[in-house]
Amino acid sequence: MLIDIKSRLHEDLIQELLSYSVFPDPDRLEQATKEYETDKNLWLFGYESEGRLVGIIGFRINDGQEMRITHLTVEPESRGVGFGRGIILEIIEDMHPVTIEVEADEETVQFYRNIGFRISSLGEKYPGMENFLCVYEVEEANEEE
Repeated sequence: MLIDIKSRLHEDLIQELLSYSVFPDPDRLEQATKEYETDKNLWLFGYESEGRLVGIIGFRINDGQEMRITHLTVEPESRGVGFGRGIILEIIEDMHPVTIEVEADEETVQFYRNIGFRISSLGEKYPGMENFLCVYEVEEANEEE
């Protein structure tokens, strides 16, 4: 179940989960926290399983219902069992985006590919690290089901 956690941003658990998506840079965690505090168009939801917060998703969604994911993470001990996919499916159901975009690195691009995102390389955004643009067309996916 997804719940709005933006007002709980400074809780230790929320900070820990957010840190997994900006690791290993504490400055980037502080910057992300400030962005969530000051940008009213930036959403932050937590994903609960059996009453426990196991993941988060941060995103923007514009008037055209185009979503841009800024952060998506599942706690390390809960990875690989479908929570990431569950977060994406619930956010589609709750927010009704027509497209979802996210930038991913080499470690996470396979996750997005496996759930139906189109992948294109952005090249080396940072030295030695290829980044990818992952795009999900929600209407196309719904038509295929």
